[in-house]
Amino acid sequence: MRGLAGKVAVVAGGAGRIGTATSVRLAEEGASVVVGDLDGQAAESVAGRIVAAGGRAISVRVDVSDEADVATLMAAAVEAYGGIDALHANAADLSPDTIMGDSDALTVPLELFDHTLSVNLRGHLLCTRHALPHLLERGGGAIVYTSSAAAFVGEPRRPSYAVAKSGLNALARHVASRWGKEGVRANAVAPGLVMSGALLESAGEDFARRALKDSRSHRLGTPEDVAAVVALLLSDDGSWINGQVISVDGGATLR
Repeated sequence: MRGLAGKVAVVAGGAGRIGTATSVRLAEEGASVVVGDLDGQAAESVAGRIVAAGGRAISVRVDVSDEADVATLMAAAVEAYGGIDALHANAADLSPDTIMGDSDALTVPLELFDHTLSVNLRGHLLCTRHALPHLLERGGGAIVYTSSAAAFVGEPRRPSYAVAKSGLNALARHVASRWGKEGVRANAVAPGLVMSGALLESAGEDFARRALKDSRSHRLGTPEDVAAVVALLLSDDGSWINGQVISVDGGATLR
């Protein structure tokens, strides 16, 4: 993939399933990676894995809902590697209490709604606000947000999550429209059901078989599938893609 070698990439939410796969993939493509995550130990582990494989990476504990934390994350990237060329804004609260409590518009607790937007949407605005000046200093760069099919398919549950993800799609289009002429690209990926070893283990083989039966694909998706598209969008090979929301779901959604 062209145009990632020697670049500096920040992954906010870089130690979860998709975040880890993206951090590793960007490092494999030659980027220096700043792994930011609420789980500081997990971020350190991912960065250590990259370094052990011969790549360049540092870790930073970050709560994206805290502006001071986000500023520290971007400052760490600049201090370590001299600037920022790419941002993958991937942080989200997917904890069972948050997801299962996200009921419907009549009953969802307002504090849960506010919290979901604070992390899943406002946090991405903060990442944008603090990364964008550094991208502009380098003459441009790329941002990818992790959205979701929940933003456009319509679900009877998870209104907070869907609202936040819809907002990310709008944010990507705004950034692309406002700063595209200055060399900044902003896109979003919308993953479908992404399976990893841990999720397969917890969900069970029956769940996996049902999910595959209902899919248009011959296999289930993996975090690496999403990471590959993120890497493309952040690379020079994706230089004429701007303001788009790209589904990475094996054809589960057709738009």
